[in-house]
Amino acid sequence: MKKARRTAGAVLVAALTLLAVQLPAASARAVGPRIDLRVLVLTDDGPQVSAIENQLTIEGVPHTTIRINDTSRPQITADTLSDTVDGVPRAKYQAVVLPRRDFILGPELEAIDAFEEQFGIRQLTTSDFAGSFTSGLPAPFYTGSLDGIAANVAADGLAGPFGYLQGPMRFEDNAPGVMETFGSLAAAPDPTPTHSFVPYLTGTMNGQTGVLAGIHNWPGHSEMVTIFTYNSEQWQFRLLGHGIISWLTKGVHLGYDRSYFSVHIDDVFLPDERWSTEHNCTPGEDCAAGVATTPIRMTPDDVTQAVNWQTQNNFTFDMYFNGSGSVDAIEESGSDALTIALADGSSGFRWGNHTYDHMNVGCQQDFTVVPWRCLTDASGNTLWVSQADIEAQINQNLTWASGKGISTQANELVTGEHSGLRILPQQPADNPNFAPALNAAGVAWIGGDASREKAQRAVGNALTVPRYPMSNYFNVGTKAEMVDEYNWIYTSRANGGSGICEDNPATVTCIQPLDTATGYEDYIIPVDSQITLSHVVANDPRPHYVHQSNLAEDRILYPMLNKILGDYRAAFAANAPLVNDRMADLGAELRRQSLWRAAMNNVTAYVQDGKVVVEPPSGVAVPVTTPEGTQDTTGLPEGQTGDPFGDQYAGERSGYKTTATTLTLPSGTLP
Repeated sequence: MKKARRTAGAVLVAALTLLAVQLPAASARAVGPRIDLRVLVLTDDGPQVSAIENQLTIEGVPHTTIRINDTSRPQITADTLSDTVDGVPRAKYQAVVLPRRDFILGPELEAIDAFEEQFGIRQLTTSDFAGSFTSGLPAPFYTGSLDGIAANVAADGLAGPFGYLQGPMRFEDNAPGVMETFGSLAAAPDPTPTHSFVPYLTGTMNGQTGVLAGIHNWPGHSEMVTIFTYNSEQWQFRLLGHGIISWLTKGVHLGYDRSYFSVHIDDVFLPDERWSTEHNCTPGEDCAAGVATTPIRMTPDDVTQAVNWQTQNNFTFDMYFNGSGSVDAIEESGSDALTIALADGSSGFRWGNHTYDHMNVGCQQDFTVVPWRCLTDASGNTLWVSQADIEAQINQNLTWASGKGISTQANELVTGEHSGLRILPQQPADNPNFAPALNAAGVAWIGGDASREKAQRAVGNALTVPRYPMSNYFNVGTKAEMVDEYNWIYTSRANGGSGICEDNPATVTCIQPLDTATGYEDYIIPVDSQITLSHVVANDPRPHYVHQSNLAEDRILYPMLNKILGDYRAAFAANAPLVNDRMADLGAELRRQSLWRAAMNNVTAYVQDGKVVVEPPSGVAVPVTTPEGTQDTTGLPEGQTGDPFGDQYAGERSGYKTTATTLTLPSGTLP
């Protein structure tokens, strides 16, 4: 066990060093060691350490990674880990992550041990197993698959770094060999006068409960050990990842973590073409001439249901609308009950511009071939939709909405089918008239398709906000239609499908045909809700999108959303609510994340004597997370009370700082 290998000399040196730096200075104020806000990751490139490294990345926690199997890497020495600044000892890292202690041998491990003891640094061991000397845990009473195991975050974890969780949790139950989780369960070791062990995660197998993860505590330093396999994509790790980081950093680190979930409803007021279950195509898209189906369009009852569902679930839809759908309906029938219902209930939704009539604003399209292609002139030059036509689509829709009393933000836009932006393979570049039109119309945020381009980028003065498509197709109004089209895409030709999955095995997996009566609830919802939740709990502000057809007829969106919200709220406590913002706010956060990740290695930030000091790079907002009770005391005399720092979330306080900042941690907080 780790403590047993600490040398007496290292402990004596550490004690003398701490005594020296805590002696009163000329100012009559003790000066303790400085701990830089950066994590050291020693990796074997295995999935467990990689999962922690990914969690640090998505939260924006600065870290340095050393590949321990790289024979050309520099050796880890005392100088690697610490030095002095203005005569005061400085820890270059606030925490250490490693796969297992016996993966790092000899003088390097001795240097790490001495460093942790000198500065009270916490260590995470990610890849150990019960019964090993390094884990400090007795022989296990169970070893094997942990898929589907009933697990529980212990009271000490819920009262500390895992306070954003409800407590009970269940590991994913996957098919054998598919992201399967293995590990062991063991009893907690008995305490000694100099050592205690606190279980943080327990599991129950065959009626017997044992440790899955816990904390070894020695005087002045601690080690968390996990004895089960995991990777960054698994639900159980997504639940635990933030708490592990909070424990590892003693609740004080650079970075900012939220659970974002917003849903855009496209094509509002328009009818959507319906999938032909007979011909396996969509009229106007890929059907032969003469194939027709009845379009799908919401009714006033669907509006009532949407308003009521929002109220019941404390969730707001973003309605991306096309005014021409209303105008056409009124011209055809003299009035439109859907327009009246939506306008009357408009204050219950957020509204966004989806262009006036869903016109393609990229290249002029040739639909005489499948798939379509861009039209060209006699010289082979692409024919583009003009800037004037694009501006008219944007502005006419806003004018129409204003006349109906619908309030929207002119700086947000989603074009029909994300047109105007490049789309491979037909249109490898943006319409050159698109950016000038956005600039002229004052558009700052333009919705994109995250399945095509996940990264945010500039288009003129605007920035894209990539949106995740959900598995609720635009051309279906019933569950049976949804399953029929799903089967067409994901089953083999021999099973009556399109064979797309056979032709693209690297990106699409073939399945057995689903029952059209039960396949939506039994298969599609569990699969897609898990995918959506993986975005939600990954500090990812990108919104999701569906279409108005999914709120009509069978209203297939609601059972999907009920599953997503239900699973999230069953796992997470009320102090970690979903952040349900509009596109402009989500785009701004995505931009802030991008700027920070590019600049995080150039920031000076440390904790010393109960204070956090942050010196941001010019023009960059630095994310900071601290314990509840932290005060912003920037520029205030010593001892004066400041305002609460940041915002409350997940039992912590967090926010962004753009200027030099001093935060005072609550009394009793570990440095």
